[in-house]
Amino acid sequence: MFQKSKHSGFTLIELLVVIAIIGLLSTLAVVALNNARSKGRDAKRVSDIATIQTALELYFADSNSYPDGKTAAETLGVAGALTLSKTGGFSDAISGTTYMGKVPANPTPGGAAYTYKTDVVLGTTYSIDFTLEEATGSLATGANCARPSGIVGGACPVL
Repeated sequence: MFQKSKHSGFTLIELLVVIAIIGLLSTLAVVALNNARSKGRDAKRVSDIATIQTALELYFADSNSYPDGKTAAETLGVAGALTLSKTGGFSDAISGTTYMGKVPANPTPGGAAYTYKTDVVLGTTYSIDFTLEEATGSLATGANCARPSGIVGGACPVL
């Protein structure tokens, strides 16, 4: 008499619920991934600045001054400041003792170029401006400064 048909599969409601859950999980994963990417870029920025500072201290130990800034604020890691060597300072070509064969540039996207300034009269101090996308350790989001005394938060004072 009555023959019961067997339906196999999922109902439309069940499929929509599963799709909504997958969409929510993928959105959370993308947000977490973007956060991890910006933290990774910031960690690289702090590491780059520390490496540049080490090279500058080696330069200072040999020359008793820091390299001259060829402009008011020299952009590091781009044409004109790709290497750091004893007789060339920051330049495109290595000349003399090499302190840094490839000066790092700001990782993109986000942040701003690393800029180097020195006290051109005496050459006994410098500052490197860099920015962070998020707070990292004791450093705040935005402008930060590296000086011979270390990395400090906030914009670099005028030399």
